[in-house]
Amino acid sequence: MSKRFGSGSGPTQRQLRVGELIRRALSDLLARGDLHSDELAGMSITVGEVRCSPDLKIADVFVMPLGGKGAEGVTKALAAAKGEIRREVARAVKLKFAPDFRFHLDETFDQMDETRRLLSDEAVRRDLDD
Repeated sequence: MSKRFGSGSGPTQRQLRVGELIRRALSDLLARGDLHSDELAGMSITVGEVRCSPDLKIADVFVMPLGGKGAEGVTKALAAAKGEIRREVARAVKLKFAPDFRFHLDETFDQMDETRRLLSDEAVRRDLDD
């Protein structure tokens, strides 16, 4: 078994590059509002990250609507429009195979808030000052 696919060595440069290309194309698509979906009409959605599988056939897309309102509905609406999204992103990125998209909520903002809260805790600040 190759090291690349083995014990958590991280994504390859190719995976990172393709993930970023997909993220940009998907962000542009959502910003223009070109999707034929009533649920997504007028919504501002942030695409935080795209992680591709080693074979580039699956792309995990991490999204968050502006303000975080209706987050669960956004992932369902994006999943329902997956075929159209896949077609438009494949056209923009020009990959040999269009990946299958899996939409997830981007929880990095929540994690950053929790980290800030922990770092501002009195006991933690006292330990850091020592």
